Amino acid sequence: MTSNVTRRAAIGLGAAAAALAATGRPAAAEGRAPAVPAPGIRNRSRAEVIRQTYLQQKAAAGGVWHSHIAMVDGSGALATVVADDADRVTHGYSVQKLAVAVAVMDKIDRGQLQLDQRLDLTADIILGGSGIYFLQTVWGDQVTVANFLTAMLLVSDNTAVRMCGRVVPALEINDILAAKGFTHTRVEPVANPNRFYLGVTTPRETHDLLWRLANKTIVSPRSADFLLGILRWINGYHDGIRHTMSSAERSRVATKYGADYDDLGAARHEAGIMFDPAGAPTLTYALFADSLGDLDNYGSTHPAVRAHAVLGRTMFDAICTTTNRTARARHHVPPFRPVNGG
Repeated sequence: MTSNVTRRAAIGLGAAAAALAATGRPAAAEGRAPAVPAPGIRNRSRAEVIRQTYLQQKAAAGGVWHSHIAMVDGSGALATVVADDADRVTHGYSVQKLAVAVAVMDKIDRGQLQLDQRLDLTADIILGGSGIYFLQTVWGDQVTVANFLTAMLLVSDNTAVRMCGRVVPALEINDILAAKGFTHTRVEPVANPNRFYLGVTTPRETHDLLWRLANKTIVSPRSADFLLGILRWINGYHDGIRHTMSSAERSRVATKYGADYDDLGAARHEAGIMFDPAGAPTLTYALFADSLGDLDNYGSTHPAVRAHAVLGRTMFDAICTTTNRTARARHHVPPFRPVNGG
């Protein structure tokens, strides 16, 4: 990535050429073996193992972390496991696409928008940085709301953010989020009402959004299932939390990452929710790390992303034998089966 074009700037105002230029440099870091939890913590409680692993990985990665992790305990109650500066208002970067998607689905739930509504995908709206639409090199498509929401959440497509702004303007997104009880989670409006920076959130509010999404109370059950189906799909992001998981295990983790940099250094975020073997939501994580080095490395060798991978394996192992019995009947995990192309 060039030193003067951030992903945040590209989404809000930048031209396609500037955003494409931001992806031109290869990752800087050499590959390194992932860290593992120290043997001394293995005989402790599941929550304590997660806490100690978090502290170890935070120290190894460096930077400044703001995090919230919660897990269903033996009684079926959701208990906080890690609350590390959890109310810090911070740039969400692409994790903020979760809130944008919730706002779009809220408008669909109210009958003011439809998933099958089509919009034109024109050259003047295309952004690079991450995603798929800019790779086409020619445009003129008619895409549905369902199409660009899928692209935004599965491959973090930046053009899809602008498509969302065309159907739910920035101020309306913020009104929807405020009505749902979020104090800090907001997009940042710009002069064009249909465009915006992705804005800010807090780890605790991100946890709240995820927990309510997984329990289908923040949007309708049908809308929640649509979003969770995308976030849990095995073709999504694998460098962080889901890095050392099988396909079946990855399908039990709904996750969204965000990465950028500013004057303080690199930011590497990831937030999501894990489901127990019966399909009930059991653990949430909202990991925001900034002031990091390795600015141009967006791959799995970045120290903070390696830390996410260790934490992901640790958290998933902690819930492998945990069942959220209070929610079991309301959730179903479809098995992953590959389909051969023809």
